[in-house]
Amino acid sequence: MSVNERNSSMKAAATRDADTPLLEIRDLAITFDTANGPVNAVRNAHLTIMPGETVAIVGESGSGKSTTALAAIGLLPSNGRVSGGQIIFDGEDITNVSEKRIIELRGNSIGMVPQDPMSNLNPVWKIGFQVKETLKANGLAGSNSKERVAEVLAEAGLPDAAARAKQYPHEFSGGMRQRALIAIGLACRPRLLIADEPTSALDVTVQRQILDHLDTMTTELGTAVLLITHDLGLAAERAEKVVVMYKGQVVESGPALEILRNPQHPYTQRLVNSAPSLASRRLQSAKSQVASTEVTETAPVLVPKPVAANADDHILQIKNLSKVFKIRGALGKAANFKAVDDVSINVPRGTTTAVVGESGSGKSTVAQMALSLLAPTEGSILFDGVEVNTLKGKALFDFRRRVQPIFQDPYGSLDPMFNIFRTIEEPLKIHKIGDAKSREKKVRELLDQVSMPAATMHRYPNELSGGQRQRIAIARALALNPDLIICDEAVSALDVLVQAQVLNLLAELQEDLGLTYLFITHDLAVVRQIADTVCVMQKGRVVESGTTDEIFANPTQKYTQDLLNAIPGATLLA
Repeated sequence: MSVNERNSSMKAAATRDADTPLLEIRDLAITFDTANGPVNAVRNAHLTIMPGETVAIVGESGSGKSTTALAAIGLLPSNGRVSGGQIIFDGEDITNVSEKRIIELRGNSIGMVPQDPMSNLNPVWKIGFQVKETLKANGLAGSNSKERVAEVLAEAGLPDAAARAKQYPHEFSGGMRQRALIAIGLACRPRLLIADEPTSALDVTVQRQILDHLDTMTTELGTAVLLITHDLGLAAERAEKVVVMYKGQVVESGPALEILRNPQHPYTQRLVNSAPSLASRRLQSAKSQVASTEVTETAPVLVPKPVAANADDHILQIKNLSKVFKIRGALGKAANFKAVDDVSINVPRGTTTAVVGESGSGKSTVAQMALSLLAPTEGSILFDGVEVNTLKGKALFDFRRRVQPIFQDPYGSLDPMFNIFRTIEEPLKIHKIGDAKSREKKVRELLDQVSMPAATMHRYPNELSGGQRQRIAIARALALNPDLIICDEAVSALDVLVQAQVLNLLAELQEDLGLTYLFITHDLAVVRQIADTVCVMQKGRVVESGTTDEIFANPTQKYTQDLLNAIPGATLLA
């Protein structure tokens, strides 16, 4: 069947079956067989998607939302199985169909856009080859496959698609890789597209561009979308219906705005109150909010956080900072790329300064120079009045004790071969602090500070959730009693409840220990909650700065206005 014939057939089916559900999940149960016995991951789940409709499943990590979607496309892990209920697609019960039949449906009728483009794109295959393989697997790679590949990539919004098809994933930005996955997911014109956190790690403007384009494509094709997300603002903005999952069960479902404006279930209420995109005030402390991930009847109350009294006492001063990288240009010739251009930022002691901007704006490069991991090309960085770039030997060693990082990805920043005790103890050993007994006591105290049980010290990173790993990264950063912590996208990949817990924890630690934070992020909703002052970066330069209230209430630069307008759900649920 040609692509045009396939499109005509799909539109006809959508018209004919407009009142018939495209996907029905009835009382679904999913069980994983483990060494310790069966684990019931999903119980009595139910949802309905009509042709052309967008339905969002929301919930924290481990709630069963991705597992439910994977069951619908026959991609459960080998130890997972549907142990009850039905999955009905286009009137056909596909719960226990043959592998051959599910492969026929996969791609042709049900497409998927997975969460992480770096782990879902083969690094040794060119992008065009990966699109062609999808077409080929579904019988759509004809004699004009090269043209069709370019067409698919262009439809997904990739400029100069024919040339991009010849590149490898590492040559793409995060947004471009996500567009490539969308192209693969929609290449065969499926009637249902499952989008699993398709933009969770992207900045808000790139996220909006991709979701706008996805909306356009699915509307033109009449494709229904099952959107899996932890972002309630995004769900409110993009979906007609929302399904809320908690501990493997659907606890609430209905029209998106009705669910999010008037949540009935305590868990949904807590999700709404924890979502930074829906918050309008900054955090002060979290002592009553951090301890539990269980549903509580009362939602956390956010109160304004006072700015430190002595705002002129700058622990970190960045003056006229620039960084130039030499990159390989055409024909192997070297070219200069100015990643940071004449940036000046002051960080008052005891406060939180946020540096925000799109991917590629230079904010993480600034953080790496502030940590003395990169040498600046021009300008200076003063920590407590001392030029960081001149530090050597013992002076640099002492600087590293006083300035600690928390990186974005706890999967990558924690050594998988170290248990949690060794992970947190390591900086103490490197700096020759205490003996074995005192270090063990310190590790226990640090775990308590980040609301983790002492028994955690005997576990390994792969045995913890993403939020727990990030708490361990915070505990490690606190081990040396630093004065300044530089957080580089420290909460961007966490679900809303875990993100709220980590932000509350950071606010509490700042209050208790007098910490200073330089917070690098693309998420302005998070900035609104935690920052005292904000610096907005674009193309390597600071284009606007001020207090958080000033920036949010009266942004003067169009770029800042665009960033604020791109926050999902900001206008819907203000």
